[in-house]
Amino acid sequence: MDITSLQNPRVKHIVKLRDDKRTRKEDGLMLVEGYDEIQLALSAGHEPLTLLSSPELASRPLTFSSTENLTVSRVVFEKMSYRDNPDGWLAIFPIPNTSLESLDSASLLADFPLVIVAESIEKPGNLGAILRTADAAGVDALLVCDPRVDVWNPNVVRASRGAVFSVSVVECDNPSALGWLKSRKMRVLAATPSADVLYSDVDMSQPTAIAVGTEDEGLTDFWMSNADVKVKIPMMGKVNSLNVSVSTALIVYDAVRQRGNV
Repeated sequence: MDITSLQNPRVKHIVKLRDDKRTRKEDGLMLVEGYDEIQLALSAGHEPLTLLSSPELASRPLTFSSTENLTVSRVVFEKMSYRDNPDGWLAIFPIPNTSLESLDSASLLADFPLVIVAESIEKPGNLGAILRTADAAGVDALLVCDPRVDVWNPNVVRASRGAVFSVSVVECDNPSALGWLKSRKMRVLAATPSADVLYSDVDMSQPTAIAVGTEDEGLTDFWMSNADVKVKIPMMGKVNSLNVSVSTALIVYDAVRQRGNV
């Protein structure tokens, strides 16, 4: 057993990586917990710096030859964990360095790209769910604009089930995102209940960016005024808004349908 003390400096650093956005940003490191999530990161080509396991909790083997592998006691693992029922696997990964420019240089965009713009999303669960939709639908990129929650927050990673590694994610401000989209001739759709046009009536077979905002406030005036078209989801009930991740999934999958991918 490599680490058994809660006072071990490595344990304290991991707890800071879990809880503190500034530490993650300064160190360029993030935590990924869970066998399945770590496997998805590995399959997407990301290599952990350190792999930690608790033999008392881990039921499935996982090794990575070029990585530091450490075993820890159950009490130490539970101190570092951010899950209620940990499975005994935790890894430290470098934060992926993806920028708007790198999307072009790495040829990550399809000929007719489909991009999600998520503005000021404040809940880790919503951002994680949007990432899962982006992965499942084969979205080319997710632009997280003026974020209120850190993309690399462990709770986002958990909610995304590791899709944060399989989707090209870029954090940027609104003007940079719009300029990049316009320079690539992408049509920008703004999702809002105040629109007159149904999302299903808009052609999304061409290069398209779908902009979504917070559930309470929606998109800011920036996207509302700069969008090429505003679209809505039909609402027959008394509630005037849907969960942002649900709204995103509905529109994205209609784009997938229109492109003949289903």
